[in-house]
Amino acid sequence: MMGYSEPLASNIVSISISDSPDLASLGMVSSHLKDATAEISRHLLALGARVAYGGDLRPGGFTRVLFELVARHRRDADEGDDSTGLVSYLAWPVHIERTVADLERQAEEVRGMASLLLLDLHGQVMNRSARRSASEHKPSAEEWGSGLTAMRQRMVADTDARIVAGGRTEGFMGDLPGVAEEALLTLRGAQPLYVLGGFGGCAADIAAAMCLMGGRPVPDRNWNGLENFRSYGADDLSNGLTRAENETLAQTQHIDEANTLILRGLMRRLN
Repeated sequence: MMGYSEPLASNIVSISISDSPDLASLGMVSSHLKDATAEISRHLLALGARVAYGGDLRPGGFTRVLFELVARHRRDADEGDDSTGLVSYLAWPVHIERTVADLERQAEEVRGMASLLLLDLHGQVMNRSARRSASEHKPSAEEWGSGLTAMRQRMVADTDARIVAGGRTEGFMGDLPGVAEEALLTLRGAQPLYVLGGFGGCAADIAAAMCLMGGRPVPDRNWNGLENFRSYGADDLSNGLTRAENETLAQTQHIDEANTLILRGLMRRLN
């Protein structure tokens, strides 16, 4: 039964994993990242941690993958365990287009598996009454930018560490790519950050900017905000891993190796 006997039972770990534009060139497909998400989350849950994810509720999306994983985990857990393994943060622009009835139906579907937190434009949790009084509408570009940033700031305040992999570098909503803004806020908050660059995308660019890729080639991209990461190095990751271990984590495409390093760092850093 999950409880405070597990080594990470008092911790919440954020996962920032989304599709990478480089998967095809690396001989991968989207399912590789979804499998990585599931495997990392499964190990975290087994050690008692809760998993936090900021996303949407699209069928087949990464949030759905996590819901399904937590459901399987609960079926394997003791019947007396009534904890929720996933904290799903829904930013204002993500949920304001949906009806209250739809959101309440979704919350009921994941009851006991996940906590759905609906946030306002300032990152504050909205109760049912506040959400019912808010007018459903198509969010503006300004709402997307401020709403996503507020959600990411809230997640840093609520959680203990973050894992990043993949991530688009163009066509994103907000001021920075999502994975980038989440990683940057984590660094600025001096929280443990684990960067998996082996799946390409935004995380690979971050790893290269932080000199973690060991000279391995990455696509020549220069998206807005990438320059922020050039002032950080391995020591700033604050994640319990040595520089050599962080370089291995940044470059590996083997999820078992990545999991071993992530859990090693978390155990050193959070215990």
